[in-house]
Amino acid sequence: MNRTVLNWIGTAELRAHPGRILLTASAIAIGVGLGFAVHLVNASALNEFSRGVQAVNGDADLQVHSVTPRGFDENLYPKLARVAGIADASPVIELAAQSGDVPITLLGIDFFRAATVTPVLLGRLALNSSAADSLSGTDGLSPDSIFLSRTALAALHKGTGDRIEVESGGKHALLEIAGTLPGVSGDENLAVADIAAAQWRLGTQGFIQRVDLKLADGADLGRVRAGVQSVLSPDAEIVTRQNAETRAGTLSRAYRINLDMLALMALLTGAFLAYSAQALSVARRHGQFALMRVLGMRRQSVLTEVLFEGAAIGIAGGAAGVFLGWGLAAAALRLLGGDLGGGYFSGTRPELVFDPAAAVRFFVLGLFCAVAGSVLPARAAARAEPAIAIKQVGDPADPRKRPGAVLPLVLLLAGGAAALAPPINDLPLFGYLSIALLLAGGIAAMPLIARVLLAPFRALRLPAPVDLALKHLWGAPGQAAIALCGMVASTSLMIAMAVMIWSFRNSVDAWLVQVLPSDIYLRVDSGDGDALTLEAQQRLREIRGIAEIRFRKNMPLWLSPERPAVDWMATQMNGHDPSGILPLIGKTVAVPAGAIPVWISEPAHWIYGYTPGQWISVPLAVQKRGQARKFFIAGEWRDYGRQQGAIAMDLGDYTALTGDQLRTDAAIDLAPGADEARVMADVRAALPPATSRNVTIADSRAIRAVSLRIFDRSFAVTYLLEGIAILVGLAGVAATFSSQTLARSKEFGMLRHVGVMRRQIIAMLAAEGALLGIVGVAAGIGLGLAISQVLIQVINPQSFHWTMDIRLPLPLFVFVAVALIAASAGTALIAGRKAVSRESILAVREDW
Repeated sequence: MNRTVLNWIGTAELRAHPGRILLTASAIAIGVGLGFAVHLVNASALNEFSRGVQAVNGDADLQVHSVTPRGFDENLYPKLARVAGIADASPVIELAAQSGDVPITLLGIDFFRAATVTPVLLGRLALNSSAADSLSGTDGLSPDSIFLSRTALAALHKGTGDRIEVESGGKHALLEIAGTLPGVSGDENLAVADIAAAQWRLGTQGFIQRVDLKLADGADLGRVRAGVQSVLSPDAEIVTRQNAETRAGTLSRAYRINLDMLALMALLTGAFLAYSAQALSVARRHGQFALMRVLGMRRQSVLTEVLFEGAAIGIAGGAAGVFLGWGLAAAALRLLGGDLGGGYFSGTRPELVFDPAAAVRFFVLGLFCAVAGSVLPARAAARAEPAIAIKQVGDPADPRKRPGAVLPLVLLLAGGAAALAPPINDLPLFGYLSIALLLAGGIAAMPLIARVLLAPFRALRLPAPVDLALKHLWGAPGQAAIALCGMVASTSLMIAMAVMIWSFRNSVDAWLVQVLPSDIYLRVDSGDGDALTLEAQQRLREIRGIAEIRFRKNMPLWLSPERPAVDWMATQMNGHDPSGILPLIGKTVAVPAGAIPVWISEPAHWIYGYTPGQWISVPLAVQKRGQARKFFIAGEWRDYGRQQGAIAMDLGDYTALTGDQLRTDAAIDLAPGADEARVMADVRAALPPATSRNVTIADSRAIRAVSLRIFDRSFAVTYLLEGIAILVGLAGVAATFSSQTLARSKEFGMLRHVGVMRRQIIAMLAAEGALLGIVGVAAGIGLGLAISQVLIQVINPQSFHWTMDIRLPLPLFVFVAVALIAASAGTALIAGRKAVSRESILAVREDW
């Protein structure tokens, strides 16, 4: 049969049922749009973040970074400069500073060295004329001079020649803005000053945070790295430009990828809806295809025709989805910022960057889902025998034959096996595959599940309309399964996410109660620079109304060039017994005599492979040269506050090892009858003014409320995506019922002719909808519980390195069950109004 006839058949179907085509294409468009939008937002945020990293790091070939905020001995700088293959070296101090309320990253550089190693960090004055003249001028090298990025100038509302006060580490410096930093791009609040002046003014003499290195022409990078490594001190590490960008993106990677996967779940639901719509379309046209086969159409032509229809839906949905994604991404960046509520890029409003290659990928993905959803219906249409199909209506399967269980069992077992596989590149790829296989297995098992769940109803004495509905579903489980595809897919994914989020939120709530036993908490936000000195600690102890105050030292510690810093936490451990301080997991390992014990958080265990009973060596600054930096891991504890990992040790051990008396945190227990607000005001008044401005003081109730609010904000996008998925599923149920009632017009006409009343047919359809809703809810909740275990036990630990206690949101289960059953019955009821029209009576007269 020629191509013209095939095109006519296909376009006729599209013209005859535009609503069904539009709904299916919309489902594909929503999936493509959500996935593309999340991708664009993530890519734009990372691009902006990468520009900020490059602005701070300059364009050095290689860098040596400190592993602690304090920095390393500046005497390491000349050693690095003499390493073979190094053409030049530029020492840098990198401090977290602020001017007024504006945070600034302050770099202190040697202008002569930076001119050859990192020229992008030079101010405009150093670039106006020859380097020698400009750098020797009093304006460029004045101890009072500072250069600001355009973003910093705008944030401070200042211009060249104005004076600003810069504060860091409790030290203040009044500096004059000598120019701008034309080589710095992005939204980074960056300031550059002379390194010697900055060290002198801000009290960091003897320490630097990094050394930027320029390789000699023709130098072998591997040999240079080996030479640099040979002279490094334990508190310094080698970092490349790629390392810095990887470290910046690692912390948010799991959140971004999980959002991508969640957005694509909507596309997967759309693929099941495409399958449902195409399967029903093929079932309704069995007679038409059979007639065309009798007239000479080949099996291959039937297969091509159905796939062509699916491709048309995919093209329309994919193209619409790309435009939808662009609009959603623009709106999300304006309303939520680059982190979509996750808190990883807080305060950023990156510029939306369109990615043509990604647009093509998502368009092709939408097309693939639509075509994939049409494959099975196309094969069924092509393999049908014309002589049988020309008179057959309804489910082609024999009602007496039990639906197959082999394929569903294979898919479900494969999904369970995939859940046991380890992560790949720290990503739970097999976990996502497990969810897809479980979902496919559950959908494939729907004919069998429908029979099993409907079996108890057969033993009941039911009204005639309900009995007819039950017999129809029992005799046509394939049609029931098709109708339930979208509902089961969306419901199971929603239930799985709801169980995971509910369990996570309850676990976080219980964890907050355990880790916040005191009344008031104090934290120094700027680190060691404004940390509590011994004098400040003593003044706090003397405040009236404080029964007990426990101090703690927190600081970042970089253990890997590719990963964010872990949080090193020194706190009072009650004689090395942290059971009342840390939420321990399992038992504490016996500590060998003379060993210094530490306790690792869950993320530290997952990220670095640390386990209780293991010895570790960390680059912690000690007060005596040659003093051991090895620690014994005595246990593991649950920590939801630090995704990058944390290591805790006894405060007394820390002080004895490092000689550090500064503290960054305090937990305050109030005396009976003390006024909380008055004590908090007295605490702030007792601190030095420079420290007081950089301290957060809050009661435990407020901290808990804020933490849970941040949790809910982080999952706000998740809730939105869940809601969209369930709406797509319900739309699929509506389309399925509409198509089925149209396909069963002869059946309804026959029932009217034998005396069945219109209201009885409508009641029968409502009963079918309710029964399908019951089956769909039961299957969706059961499958969702299975998928939730993959989320909780596999994807969450492998992505975010957290475990949690399982909690079931039973009220939500009840609400979902009632809502979906009511929606299914109501949809069937609405669809049945057309089924009992005059056309359905006349349809029985049709004669093939």
